[in-house]
Amino acid sequence: MNTIREILFVINPKAGNTDKEELLGFVEQFIKSQDIRLVTYKTVGKYDDHAITVLIKQHSFDRIFVAGGDGTIQMMAGILMDYNIPLGIFPEGSANGLALNLNIPNTTEEQLKVALSENIINLDVLRMNDDICIHIADFGVNAELIKNFEEGSIRGKIGYALKSIPTLLNTDYPFTFEIKANGMTQTKEGAVLAIANAMKYGTGATVNPDGKMDDGFFEIIIFKNLNIIDIIKTLTENNNLDPDFAEVISTNNAEIICKSPVPFQVDGEYMGEITKLDITVLKKKIAVAVPESA
Repeated sequence: MNTIREILFVINPKAGNTDKEELLGFVEQFIKSQDIRLVTYKTVGKYDDHAITVLIKQHSFDRIFVAGGDGTIQMMAGILMDYNIPLGIFPEGSANGLALNLNIPNTTEEQLKVALSENIINLDVLRMNDDICIHIADFGVNAELIKNFEEGSIRGKIGYALKSIPTLLNTDYPFTFEIKANGMTQTKEGAVLAIANAMKYGTGATVNPDGKMDDGFFEIIIFKNLNIIDIIKTLTENNNLDPDFAEVISTNNAEIICKSPVPFQVDGEYMGEITKLDITVLKKKIAVAVPESA
């Protein structure tokens, strides 16, 4: 902690629809007591990446804190790939998949302790066409569900569950995917095709049991069919990968071509319908402070 002299705290005020002032006040009070300078930036939704980059160039930050969900952290990852500054995470979004995978604690006190610690790991980032992914992206029913969830008025897991059944009834699966990976081309059908750099979705569902975020590989998981029970299972941590239910391909680069446009999401953000995706691993691109157990 003694090596940290200046911190940038990036806060997304709209993430998770919660008031961040209490969190900010707690962090400010503690940081002041440690004789550390704190610079705060609140996102506005436009040109945030440019404004944050300017701040980084103007200062000599030893650590960057971020309070938000996976989308906010993804934005920070895109910036920090060019800077060797560790990231401290305060999960404040509707979905906090990265924080869940890294075992970030639930209390503000413990989150701050981790954010200031010297236990740093360097995570891979996935380049997907012109975007990046730090957690999980997918085609199909789940992406469609995220789109419907974003358009709804009820947040959290309840809102997710309420959108599950109508999404299933109206979706167009199975989808057809051509997958080029590991020198092979395969054609697969499924309800969801996930590209996973991590083990779990933000709901807690383990979709990639062998996934590691710093091994230079990612997994393509083809979920062959989904029914209402399978969708509801994504709200729990008990969704085991039965071979009859899902197939896994581990690789470090791939091309996915869809027979027709398919809904697509990255780190919980709906990206529209696409027909082609090129994926490569950018090894150990962002440094993150994590608990010793992570």
